[in-house]
Amino acid sequence: MPKTTNESDLKTFPSQLAQLDREIASLLSRRCELLRQWSEDSPSSIPEFQEANAISRASPGPNVDPRDHGLLDSLMSHIAGAVHHHVVRPQHVAYLGPEHSFSYAAAAKFFGKDSGLLPLPSIAAVFDEVAREQAKYGVVPIENSTDGRIVDTLTMFARTPVQICGEILLPIHHNLLARVPRDEIRNVYSKPQALSQCRGWLAQHLPDARWCEVASTTAAAKIASEEPGAAAVASIEAATQYGLDVVAKNIEDSPNNVTRFVVIGKDRPRPTGCDKTSLMFQVPHKPGALADVMVLFKQNGLNLTWIESFPIPSTPNEYLFFVELEGHSDNGPVAQAIDRLRIDALRLECLGSYPKANGTIKAAT
Repeated sequence: MPKTTNESDLKTFPSQLAQLDREIASLLSRRCELLRQWSEDSPSSIPEFQEANAISRASPGPNVDPRDHGLLDSLMSHIAGAVHHHVVRPQHVAYLGPEHSFSYAAAAKFFGKDSGLLPLPSIAAVFDEVAREQAKYGVVPIENSTDGRIVDTLTMFARTPVQICGEILLPIHHNLLARVPRDEIRNVYSKPQALSQCRGWLAQHLPDARWCEVASTTAAAKIASEEPGAAAVASIEAATQYGLDVVAKNIEDSPNNVTRFVVIGKDRPRPTGCDKTSLMFQVPHKPGALADVMVLFKQNGLNLTWIESFPIPSTPNEYLFFVELEGHSDNGPVAQAIDRLRIDALRLECLGSYPKANGTIKAAT
């Protein structure tokens, strides 16, 4: 039977809420003090990304209503970033801007919105900011479940010496935003990836509209707010920012549309027991060279979670391979495989070992 609330219970709700608010404030103050003590005693042992990631991965506990899990995950990530930024040290976190882009959402999910988020105009600019230590960390997309690898990110890993410190899985929901009814939409603006991920819906529901590629979904929303007959494929946050109506929600073709982002920096996370390692290597251009590497991973009992081939610019028929596997490079089997691969590879770089994000991402088909 559903629990009923009588009139006397209703009268006590304000005082109960006030008491809970005081308890929350007290607990947050204690968290600040513990982190302050930790940072003073051992400042190098609590990199910001690891502290934020640990809290976002924490189990909600058996007494938490499943309906609240999403909200609590967002709040706890925000708390981690805000407390760390306030107590330990302000750090810039560069991301592919502008604000309210999906990269912004990923960075805010991981670090919290109050963590010195710094929007930049390109993935290359994010890498450069981190490499020059103008930003402590960067957040860039690396793979989408619909469109596959993000070429610009792999290109920069091939050129720039940074580490992967963590990863974020962000469900991607696209919305059709406009100031006019659907039957008056003539142009649909968005970045190429967003239009691609909604191609089926757009073809069915707006067959006569012209697709117009722009640099970001936020830029698309701005255009839709100014141009008659224009619409944007963008986020709900962008609709709020630019005063647009949500003409249609969740128009992505795949209901499981997820983008994986990586956190880049100079730190090397310690093993957590639930880690991944990313490698980039080149093997000799001869028969069986790649197959020999795959056997090497199998011999060490390593489970591969991702593999991509990437053509080396200006070098016909030569490829870099990006591989991710379960385990940390400090652990025996992974370390042994890396040592053995170093003997055979023309080029090998361990891009980082880091805690796995919650959830999975399905390969593009």
